[in-house]
Amino acid sequence: MTYTVISKCDNGIRSIILNRPDRLNAINPELLNDFLIALREGNADPETRVMVISGAGRAFCAGDDLKEFDDQVGTEEETRAYIESIQDITREIVLGDKIVLGAIHGWAVGGGLEWVINCDFAIMAEGTRSFFPEISLGVFVTGAVTTILPKLVGLQKAKELILLGERFDAAQALGWGLIWKVVPETDLMRETMATAARIADLPELAVRDLKRVINRACDLDVEAAMKLETDATVRGFLDPATADRISEFSK
Repeated sequence: MTYTVISKCDNGIRSIILNRPDRLNAINPELLNDFLIALREGNADPETRVMVISGAGRAFCAGDDLKEFDDQVGTEEETRAYIESIQDITREIVLGDKIVLGAIHGWAVGGGLEWVINCDFAIMAEGTRSFFPEISLGVFVTGAVTTILPKLVGLQKAKELILLGERFDAAQALGWGLIWKVVPETDLMRETMATAARIADLPELAVRDLKRVINRACDLDVEAAMKLETDATVRGFLDPATADRISEFSK
């Protein structure tokens, strides 16, 4: 049996690995479900002090699996349920009790880039490339990116990144404040796990309260942003022209 997500906890650090390497860990319903289960287990598990998310193979996550787009779109109700499952990932990463680190390499695109932005600390390997393709495809960003990204990089830069969808590298992401640190790819997991170990050794209650209070103090209205994002994404998914754009993009 092949699992689309691998999750294990060791010494208080829960490692969650996206595991569709043949598709660059592109997002499909099965991966979404498995990722959500792993995150919920981590947030509920008293032995888990910190979570580290990463991707198997050559990339962290190449975004939505456009080869399976037809399986993601149905009635408005079905489409909304699928988009909400994407938003549930963000709820677990951003609103959950545990600090989440991202060990990011290769590609972080679309929804994968949204998860990078959701992390409390994202560490990116040199050479990693990222972009938002959503607007060019006629859909919309999710993951509370519309409230978190402007806080990280500023309003105008956030609009530029989402609207124009231009590709950028790890050094640029660091310079804008989108990620926490850039390291050589050979050092990525070592650096990430060392940071995770430091956090796991800190007093649990203080860590949990810091995450909750600082997010609230920064006025991260995650739920309000995600509601607007979901409405816009559903409209985009149901637009007949979107399927044509996605078919052309995925060739």
